[in-house]
Order: sequence, then C-alpha cells, then structure tokens
Amino acid sequence: MQTFAPIALFVYNRPKHTERTLKFLKQNELASESRLFIFSDGSKDEYNQEKVEEVRELLKNIEGFKSVEVIVRNENMGLAKSIISGVSRLIKDYGQVIVFEDDLITSPYTLNYFNDALNLYRSQPKVMHIGAYMYNLKDKTLPESFFYRAASSWGWATWERAWQYFEEDIDVLISHFNAKKKAEFSIDHTMNFWKQMKEFKNGKNNSWAIRWYASIFLQGGLTLNPSHSLVNNIGHDGTGVHSGINDIYNVIINPKPITVFPSKIEEDQAAYNAIKAFLSTRKGNLWTRIKRYFHEHINLPAK
Repeated sequence: MQTFAPIALFVYNRPKHTERTLKFLKQNELASESRLFIFSDGSKDEYNQEKVEEVRELLKNIEGFKSVEVIVRNENMGLAKSIISGVSRLIKDYGQVIVFEDDLITSPYTLNYFNDALNLYRSQPKVMHIGAYMYNLKDKTLPESFFYRAASSWGWATWERAWQYFEEDIDVLISHFNAKKKAEFSIDHTMNFWKQMKEFKNGKNNSWAIRWYASIFLQGGLTLNPSHSLVNNIGHDGTGVHSGINDIYNVIINPKPITVFPSKIEEDQAAYNAIKAFLSTRKGNLWTRIKRYFHEHINLPAK
C-alpha cells in the first residue's frame, strides 16, 4: 500500500489567501489520502493579531484530507524559523515532506506530481528537491519535467536524506563560494541569488529558501521541475512578508498531470538556457522598469 507524503502548510495573517490555497489543495486528486499539517505562526504585534485569529478560525473546520493537524504557535517565529522547524519535524517523522505557503494555488495533479517524483527519485542522492513552480518559458519544446540547479520555494518537496544537508549558517555557506561558483549559482549573473546571500548576511532578509538552494548547490544537487507550472503564487499583491506587487512571475497552471520524468540525472541544458533567457529579459526595458518601480514602491497603477 502506497504511503503518500505529508503536507506542511505554513500560514500567518492572510485569511483570504489561506482560504484559496486550501480550496485548491483540497481539489487535488490525492488530498483525501494525504495528511495535512498546518503551522500557524503567532502574531508579531497587536496590529496583526486580528488577522492571525481570523486565519485560525477558518482552520477549525477543514475537511477533505486523510487527517488535519493544526500546530498553533503562541510566539512569532517568523517564516524562516517556522518553515525550518516544521519541515524538520515532518521529515523526522515521515522521511519526506511536501511544503506549501499560504499564497499558492495548485493544479488538481500537484500532489500526484510530488508523490510520483518522491517515489521515483527516492534513492537518487543527486536529486535533492522537487519544485512545482516554473516561469512562463518561451521554449515550448521542453520535456514535461527536467532537472535544473536552482530550488524554487513556491511548492516543493524533499526527503530526509537531502534535508540533512540544509545549512542554516550563512557564514559556512559563503565560505565555500569562489567567483566561478558565484556565477554558476546566480545562473550566469541573470538572477540575484548571490545578492540574496549577501543581504541575509547583512540582516536585510531572513530567507530560508536561499540557504536551502545554496545547500543543494554546494552538494552538487539537482532539483526536479515541471516545464509548465503546477503552482501559481497569488501573494504578489503587497500582502506577503517578502512579496511585492509584481505580475512578472504570474503563470497559468498546467491543467494536465505530469506523466514523463527524466531518466538521466543531469541538468537539462535546454531548460537551463530557457530559464536563463527568461531571467535575462524578465525586467523589460528601462521605461518598463521605471513604471514597475513606481507601481511597487509608490503603489501607483501599472499600465
């Protein structure tokens, strides 16, 4: 009898986003056979308390899963500590985990994809992370799924054997990078991954995700990804802890299940090139960037 991976869902102060995330998650084919663990972080101040309580109220009557356990935090751990703690707990108990945050809507086949991949690559040490999100790539000839170096945090899964390499200490991670690795890590300087590392070091962000990607990268690990996204992030409306108002990463979710997985455990060069091309052009020309800056920072309508 197949055992399906437990789902960890991390929520805070966005009841409407949480409600949508749960609605789509419940529509997954394997929802009724999956255990759901919801980690509700405590409010960091009185301003957020009402919204946190509103979220917790809607968590009281969740149906459609094999089981539901809500873990309520009295204190505010923050997203990074909450995720690291929650993932570590479920990894210890179940040896694998599927992870969502409160602003992700899914395909009905997202859980199928995760569980199929977790089973297929369970004994492949080089495969360390399964991501469900993918940019809107122009290359439509890519296979249904492929291996790539970077790890997306918008819906993902992993095993105990991989999570054991997660390094929390930014100084330890940074010490292993030279100029060549920095370029490879940042997709030939088309993505600000190294900047995120430096910003974490300087206390300007509290990203668990950049440290997880760095941990994978330094182990020579790979991530599995769909060429057509199984997840869309609805949090880029200014409500998230780390999200701005931005539609660059908005995608149409793949309506079909993923049935083809790569047999060769190596990075797909065509996929790498397609992602690099997307990252190189995602910001648009100077005028587009200026308009986006005003839209994101001054909250003017973008046209």
